[in-house]
Amino acid sequence: MNNIVVFPILIPFIVGLVMVIFRNNIQVQRWLSVFGVVAIGFVAVLLMNQIRSEGIQTLQLGGWQAPFGISMVADMFSALLILTSSIVAFACLFFAFNSIGKERESFYFYPMFLFLLTGINGSFLTGDIFHLFVNFEVMLIASYVLISLGGKKVQLRESIKYVLINVISSFLFLVAIAYLYAVTGTLNLAHLSVRVAEVGQDGLLTVVAILFLIVFGLKAALFLFFWLPGSYSAPPTAVAAIFAALLTKVGIYAIFRMFTLVFYHEPQITHLLIGIMGALTMVLGAIGAVAHWDIKKILAYNVIIAVGFIIAGLASFTSAAILGSIYYLIHDIIIKALIFLLGGTVIALAGTSKLNEMSGLIRNHPYLGWIFFIAALSLGGIPPLSGFIGKVYITQGTFEAGYYWLGAIGLITSLMVLYSIMKIFMNGFWGETALSKDMEKGTTKGLMFPIALLTVATIALGVGAEGIHVYIDIATQALLNPSLYIEAVFGGEPMP
Repeated sequence: MNNIVVFPILIPFIVGLVMVIFRNNIQVQRWLSVFGVVAIGFVAVLLMNQIRSEGIQTLQLGGWQAPFGISMVADMFSALLILTSSIVAFACLFFAFNSIGKERESFYFYPMFLFLLTGINGSFLTGDIFHLFVNFEVMLIASYVLISLGGKKVQLRESIKYVLINVISSFLFLVAIAYLYAVTGTLNLAHLSVRVAEVGQDGLLTVVAILFLIVFGLKAALFLFFWLPGSYSAPPTAVAAIFAALLTKVGIYAIFRMFTLVFYHEPQITHLLIGIMGALTMVLGAIGAVAHWDIKKILAYNVIIAVGFIIAGLASFTSAAILGSIYYLIHDIIIKALIFLLGGTVIALAGTSKLNEMSGLIRNHPYLGWIFFIAALSLGGIPPLSGFIGKVYITQGTFEAGYYWLGAIGLITSLMVLYSIMKIFMNGFWGETALSKDMEKGTTKGLMFPIALLTVATIALGVGAEGIHVYIDIATQALLNPSLYIEAVFGGEPMP
């Protein structure tokens, strides 16, 4: 029993409820939201150290012994993601203070932001497949409000598409859960792992596994990503950044959890399919990023490429590949938030997202320009920045697994990523200055602090990789050894 496990869910939920009371006091909402995010980060650090010294932490809600109640489980993988999410949320909040606008702030922006984190953290910590569905819905309902908040035409158009896709995926999620329960008689993830191992992952269970892959693939933009470029281009910059950093990552987390804990017995079918979907995602996403000359679309397609690359590590299913995927996942959460904040700032200054209508911004904004350059190098995987280490391990893992084609696709699309981002730098910042400071449509006032914070984070993650390696290694071993998760949930008690 460890009550701290549930704190990353309770903190944003309670703070969000309190903020609803102070709807007309924006200043109070701002400080409460910052307090909530900082508290989540503090709890995540405590959890990480506790997991490192004592092993996976669990909490059985209501005192019901697993698998009869709802289990909350914090392993190093989930704790790392909660900490990273809190860092990104902190930066996006500060960016929102000076960019989101009073109108959106007055209509529950900050409570919805915290409710979004409630669903995200709940998804990372739940040990029950139906509870995972519930947390997905909490996250999605908050995202529906955030994507449409402001009521602009493009937001309403894209929000309809976004809602429709997620309603369909949620329906398929329920269908998959129903089939899984009918076959195994349980919804507890640890118990599911035991039951599937006992009966064997036969044809029916493999079909159910593929159905779950389709569901989480829709949510993670794995191959089925047609909805993402428009949806992530519509909302304000702070919202788009938190979406790009976290929402697809929850889908990725769910895929990792299900296919390392429950459906890992037929990798020649499931994991090969995951690898093919990852490869197609990288290729199609890279083509989209290279082809477009609109900043919003280029950044959105870069979100898609990263999904495929992270999933390539799971498909390979070696120790190096999983370690690389975890490291790259943490890197990608930070760098996607940073690059979206940078892109949004550039668009605000130029008054357009079209690259052929801007140039020379670096003359008036040298710090912004060189930070963008650093972010581009990190996104492209250039050493010693954070993107390099994850790419090396994932590529090594694909080669060890004999998936040379997958590793090669990852390397080629990495070059395409670098080209697409440098295209923004060369066209937006380099060249003749098209706008004087008086002609600029926006300002960087109040926006540089969160951008600088995330820049420091991506540099530290690369240069200080040795310091975090021990935590990522613990997370890797737990994913590759399901018995650790099972033993933590059942605590040595006999399994029914």
